[in-house]
Amino acid sequence: MQAVTIYTGPFCPYCTMAKRLLQAAGVENIGEIRIDADPEAFAEMQRRSGQRSVPQIFIGDTHVGGFTDLYRLQQEGGLDGLLNP
Repeated sequence: MQAVTIYTGPFCPYCTMAKRLLQAAGVENIGEIRIDADPEAFAEMQRRSGQRSVPQIFIGDTHVGGFTDLYRLQQEGGLDGLLNP
């Protein structure tokens, strides 16, 4: 299974929903990076994703996007293929 990294912030319901969706898909280890207390992590997230909002989700080196992008990917049947190439 590909490594999953999710950039999150405090009190973020979409971050929580993204983690739950990934866990339901069988992801056991989610690399969570909190950007609220780490300016370098925030800058890294912006560089990697081109976005300023959380969550930002990466499966392997592939930028999935935010929760709605992840949910759409799962509904269209593409999540399993990305997690297990």
